[in-house]
Amino acid sequence: MEYSLLAAFGIGLFSSAHCIGMCGGIVGALSFGLPLEIRNDRRRLLPYILLYNLGRILSYTLAGALLAGAGSELLYRISPQYGYLVLQWFAALVMIAIGLYLAGWFPRLALIESLGRPLWRYLEPVGQRLLPVTTPRQALLFGMVWGWLPCGLVYGALVYSMSAGSALHGALFMALFGLGTLPAVATAGILTSRVAHLARMPRARRAAGIFIILLGVLGPFLTLTGSGTDHQQHLHRDHPAAADG
Repeated sequence: MEYSLLAAFGIGLFSSAHCIGMCGGIVGALSFGLPLEIRNDRRRLLPYILLYNLGRILSYTLAGALLAGAGSELLYRISPQYGYLVLQWFAALVMIAIGLYLAGWFPRLALIESLGRPLWRYLEPVGQRLLPVTTPRQALLFGMVWGWLPCGLVYGALVYSMSAGSALHGALFMALFGLGTLPAVATAGILTSRVAHLARMPRARRAAGIFIILLGVLGPFLTLTGSGTDHQQHLHRDHPAAADG
């Protein structure tokens, strides 16, 4: 589990260039919608930026809990003994795909964004009604809506979270992923014009992608050396069907 949490934070942290490119403009636009006296005072602007991101991370956390809960049930249905290993290897492939996507070598990963577009068509008008954001409450609520914006990177992390083993661990995984993205997105909201150029630095994107690929390769290695055995036994012992048997 410790490796998965490290991977979650690493994916978020090293996807900074992508996050700035996709979300930096959103945070910048939200910030410019605030009254001038707040925009010009970073101490007053910072709470809004943090509330936007808190709402976003809360939505990631909820989605992670839902997907990991479903994944836990799925892995048990596949096989009480080997279902976890199947999903863990699948998660490793997903992480490698995320790394390739960040490096610009697998742009097709963005196609999974289409899975979330039906939900986003429903949520986008809700977000529009919260604009312009003028209160902390609106900032938090808009952030929660924003968290469901279709994003190939987020969806890749969500697929990975299905191997977390339980709804609680899936929620923790996506919370740490969100925290990993926080420095880039929050900074973009305060210093938009100064950091947006990072999204156009191919070397930074390739380096981040290679790091994520290495994390993906490390997962199966840890499994082969036995680090996943205790978690697998824990899942089998705690699953309701196992308890009934």
